[in-house]
Amino acid sequence: MTKWAVDPTHTEITFKVKHLMITTVTGYFKQFTLGVETEGDDFHTAKKIEFTADIHSIDTNNEQRNAHLRSADFFNVEKNPMLKFSGTKYEVKGDEAKLHGNLTIGGITQPLTLDVEFGGVVKDPWGGERAGFSIKGKLSRKDFGMTYNAALEAGGVVVGDEVKINAEVELVKQAAEEDIKNNESKKEALVEKP
Repeated sequence: MTKWAVDPTHTEITFKVKHLMITTVTGYFKQFTLGVETEGDDFHTAKKIEFTADIHSIDTNNEQRNAHLRSADFFNVEKNPMLKFSGTKYEVKGDEAKLHGNLTIGGITQPLTLDVEFGGVVKDPWGGERAGFSIKGKLSRKDFGMTYNAALEAGGVVVGDEVKINAEVELVKQAAEEDIKNNESKKEALVEKP
């Protein structure tokens, strides 16, 4: 089994929501984890896909709005500080792939399917292996109990229900336990030599 971990400095997890029915506000999570397990380097065989975001780290470039999103009107971080996605199936058809899984927000779990574009696997300048993905999807915030809104005089609402998800993900292949043990043995052998 091959394990992959997210490189947070080369990964962006963003979301977009309509504001006043005329513009779109973008937000992102600053703190998150993502782990994937595959057979060898073949992502068609992905068995375990676990993503977690710390909702305290939500950022929309406006501290007042960030605080409102953390409140009981939306995410209620005091009771539910984490957002979690667990992949159940990675389905590839030609150049397109779909990631099926379950998203949990505020204690409510709903199925979610994401469109995935695989960027490939490359060797980095330090001898490691990296894989890249572009991910898109959408969900209804009402499905997760987030019904807060305000009506506009001319009709419509302040905050749209549909949330668009966009992610650019870079994964780093983790050294196998045998490789780590072999490297430690080599280091010990070098130390023992006079």
